[in-house]
Amino acid sequence: MQVNVRTFLAAAFLSVALLAPAAEARKIKRAPPPVPPAPPERVTSVEGITEYRLANGLRVLLFPDASKQTVTVNITYLVGSRHENYGETGMAHLLEHMLFKGSTNHPAILTELAAHGARPNGTTSWDRTNYYETFNASEENLRWALSLESDRMVNSVIAKSELDTEMTVVRNEFEMGENNPIGVLFKRVLSVAYDWHNYGNMPIGARSDIEGVPIDRLHAFYRNYYQPDNAILLVAGKIDEPATLKLVQEYFAGIPRPTRALPALHTVEPVQDGERQIILRREGDVQVAVAAYHSPSGSHEDYAALTILGQVLADAPSGRLYKALVEPGKAAAVFPAQLQLQDPGMTGFATQVRDGSPLDPALATLLEVVEKPAAKPVTSDEVERARNQILKQIELSLNNSEQVGLTLSDWEGMGDWRLMFIARDRLKKASVDDVQRVWVKYFKPANRTVGLFYPTKSPDRVETPARPDVLALVKDYKGDTAREQGEEFDASPANIEARTVRRELPGGLQMSLLPKKTRGGTVFVGLALRFGDMKSLVNLGEVPTFATTLLTRGTAKHTRQQLQDEFDRLQARININGWGSGMYLHVETTRENLPAVMALVAEVLREPAYDSKELEQLRTEMLTGIEQQRSDPGAIASTAFQKALKPYPKGDIRYPDSLDEGLVNVKAVTREQVQRFHRDFFGAQPAQVAAVGDFDAAAFEKQVAQLFGGWKAVKPFTRGTSDYFDVQAQTRTFETPDKAQAIYIAGLNLNISDQDPDYPALMFGNYMLGGGFLNSRLLTRIRVKDGLSYGVGSQLGAEAQDKSGSFNVFAIYAPQNLAKLEQAFKEELQRALTEGFTAEEITQAKSGWFQGRNVERSQDSGLAAKLQHYMFIGRTFAWDAELEKKVQALDAAQIRAAMVKYIDPAKFVVMKAGDFAGAAKGAAPNSQQKGSAP
Repeated sequence: MQVNVRTFLAAAFLSVALLAPAAEARKIKRAPPPVPPAPPERVTSVEGITEYRLANGLRVLLFPDASKQTVTVNITYLVGSRHENYGETGMAHLLEHMLFKGSTNHPAILTELAAHGARPNGTTSWDRTNYYETFNASEENLRWALSLESDRMVNSVIAKSELDTEMTVVRNEFEMGENNPIGVLFKRVLSVAYDWHNYGNMPIGARSDIEGVPIDRLHAFYRNYYQPDNAILLVAGKIDEPATLKLVQEYFAGIPRPTRALPALHTVEPVQDGERQIILRREGDVQVAVAAYHSPSGSHEDYAALTILGQVLADAPSGRLYKALVEPGKAAAVFPAQLQLQDPGMTGFATQVRDGSPLDPALATLLEVVEKPAAKPVTSDEVERARNQILKQIELSLNNSEQVGLTLSDWEGMGDWRLMFIARDRLKKASVDDVQRVWVKYFKPANRTVGLFYPTKSPDRVETPARPDVLALVKDYKGDTAREQGEEFDASPANIEARTVRRELPGGLQMSLLPKKTRGGTVFVGLALRFGDMKSLVNLGEVPTFATTLLTRGTAKHTRQQLQDEFDRLQARININGWGSGMYLHVETTRENLPAVMALVAEVLREPAYDSKELEQLRTEMLTGIEQQRSDPGAIASTAFQKALKPYPKGDIRYPDSLDEGLVNVKAVTREQVQRFHRDFFGAQPAQVAAVGDFDAAAFEKQVAQLFGGWKAVKPFTRGTSDYFDVQAQTRTFETPDKAQAIYIAGLNLNISDQDPDYPALMFGNYMLGGGFLNSRLLTRIRVKDGLSYGVGSQLGAEAQDKSGSFNVFAIYAPQNLAKLEQAFKEELQRALTEGFTAEEITQAKSGWFQGRNVERSQDSGLAAKLQHYMFIGRTFAWDAELEKKVQALDAAQIRAAMVKYIDPAKFVVMKAGDFAGAAKGAAPNSQQKGSAP
């Protein structure tokens, strides 16, 4: 029940993302070129990425990666919210939505995306907008994607009728952000920090501009910026470079270079001349203080040192702010937030303080640490630790061509894609003196937004440097040598089975090993431990959560900081997720580091320190996270829904706590309980380990046997059942004052497992109703047609070993639209149950479903997790092949019969949470902020 603040801030600061539906097209025909276009010009190549340029100005980046079974097509337009004029805030993002409405040759984009099994999206930031789709590698799919992007570059729908409904969807996305006071606070900070520059406006825009933008201005914006000379096309993944370049020429060269000249933006933010402060008062449960400072453009040489400094100050647990605020108990958390953009941006720090504790001392301490660099200069150890942490993330990301391809959009927005590599090189070279210099230069009171204005003689102001000449900066840049390439891998169930080796150690530990060559020698490991039985796990509250979460916060041999440093040095990402009766550990590293990483993992699992100070810090974090959700409609409705559908007795490990019960349980945990739980329940007999990627299978098997083979829990494991409850229908409504967005959840339990003959038809019926999302009935009706919700769909779950499943529908919406939303759900459910689905719908859905599953199996991380889970339930990928065969054979009658048999809306449990009283009075709930992709 915790909120990941860092993840939220990434969404709040970086971009507004969208996945939107299809509609009719505006007829803007491409004129054929009068003469055959000139061949593409090769511009440069850096670390496996080659840039070409077409005669019409389109820049093309090709990034072959044979180890991928997928291809990503990403097109970036150099236009974002900073290009908007007065009354147009949010227009770049609104246009992003509209480009999913269809084009001349692709009138049903959403349907096509689903049919090709693509993972698509679009995002809008201050400097750029991008659209991408990742799909199964094939020439037909690549041709389709290039045809789609070339067509909607100049032939997209910009229709008033579509704008009227899509505007309400975007407004609902706007309202989604309004439920989080932290995001609203950052929006206010930006608006106060900037006097004139458009970086002071969030990409989501003002509510009034979203509602009132004229269609002709949207047309003009589109025609001006969506042109080949303002775009960069990237194709990454399993491609043949010459053949792909030929296809790009075929689909894009016929678009003429426009004759218009793009406007030159000339607004320069003046030097800030004194402290500024903004106070936000609204409903909420956790206090927050923020201090933000103007910083240079993302391409400036100072930015590398600033990035390191941000880590030195705000990292957990090594950061100076963490040690000054969190460890002494003055605050629950600290975190950094940076805007790295084309023009000078912002660098900020924030801290959370529980309600009832004083906020002013926390703010005073934050400013004391940040604004007095001379008091305790930065050390070489701090710089190296921060550098290792940052470079680890970069190096691991560079192993994934899909991730690199999408990340380049932000660097292109800053001026050029090669800046990504230059920034990395600068990070490697930044010295202690560089870090201390930028600390002194930028973090001054006169450059801060948090304070008040005071007349001051000779104010100490900060001049941000001019933006560098990026073309000169990148002209001769070559980068490092290209990375090790992986093998081509067929992700079919049959090939996965043929390549997977399974073992079972004498003590019962099970292993699934799938060695293969990967880009950069990456390897993924998944390890699951199982705890006790339903009797021995009674009345443990949050003890299992503490026992698993604290594992990476120190061992008998290493402190929390030492562990983090060592994992950083070994370029390893470690994640542990726990549930009441078990835990799952995920490892990502490289071939050469795997043995050392696994030895450290064994130490983490077998020798935790369970330090008292770390336990108290975790308690504070968890209490803060729960308290933050007490007024959140989503948390309230979903918690009530789970309690209604799973009426286990209190004390049972499967019992879902209420938010208040969670607070009580977190407060009750003691160090002795946590130590006893580890001593009694942790062990590797039984356990499951799966590894996928570049590793020596024999050596790995031997090491796992040595590390875990003899490790046995005191209390033996017996699998607990997941029970079916035939619960009574009920409807409950929860008032959440001052929340602009409401939540609706409705569903029931199902007496079914995924082994039942009805499962394939029921699963696929849910996929078409609302589970597939891209072209589902519910999304088409409630989001596309009615414009009531940004996020809507349905979910179906079924256990493998027990007859216990569930079905639900859900939506976010404005509380005043509740009646319309419920009517739409009722009508679409009834239509599915009485009329079923058409043959055309089924054919299209099957195409998308099959290709989507292949894309999922192509992700090594997910494949390792699935292999691990399949060992536990006694399943192989032959089950996947059989399920796909059954789905392929389904017809409309079978799908409808299964849905009628199991889904009865009259038996639904319904939970609604929102500011319904405020809506009834006609008052719009107070809010503002932008949203991110679903």
